[in-house]
Amino acid sequence: MKYIIYTDGACSGNPGPGGWGAIIIDEKKNQINLSGKKKLTTNNRMELTAPIMALKKIKKNSEVIIYTDSIYLKNGITIWIKNWKNNGWKSANKKPVKNKDLWIALNNLTEKKSIVWKWVKAHAGNRLNELADKLATEAIIN
Repeated sequence: MKYIIYTDGACSGNPGPGGWGAIIIDEKKNQINLSGKKKLTTNNRMELTAPIMALKKIKKNSEVIIYTDSIYLKNGITIWIKNWKNNGWKSANKKPVKNKDLWIALNNLTEKKSIVWKWVKAHAGNRLNELADKLATEAIIN
C-alpha cells in the first residue's frame, strides 16, 4: 500500500501545552486526520509525535512519503540518527540526544516501510501542510 502523510507539531510556549496533527492519504485517496495533545511538552516533541502516531496506523511493507515543515525532524531521522546510534545516543558535542525516546520510537516504526522524507515550507499555502498545522494548533485548545 502507498501513503502520503503530512505532519506538524505546535506548542503554546516552549515548553508548554502542545499539539500534533497528521494527515494520512492512501493510494485510493482516502484521508484520515489525526491529532492529539500533551499538557506540558516542547514543539520538537510534538513534531516527532505526529509521524509516530501516523506511522502506527500504517501497515508494514508500505511505501510512504512524509511531508514535514520541521528541519529538525527531517534531518534527525534521515541524517543525524545514524551518528546518534553509532555514538551511543550522544550528539556531536557528546551530550545525550534530546528526545531520545521519541527518536527510538520513530526509528522503530520506519523499519519494514519504505519512507521518503520531504521538507515543505511552513505557512506557504500548501493546503495539507496548513491542515496539519491547524490540527496541531486546535488540539492544544480542545
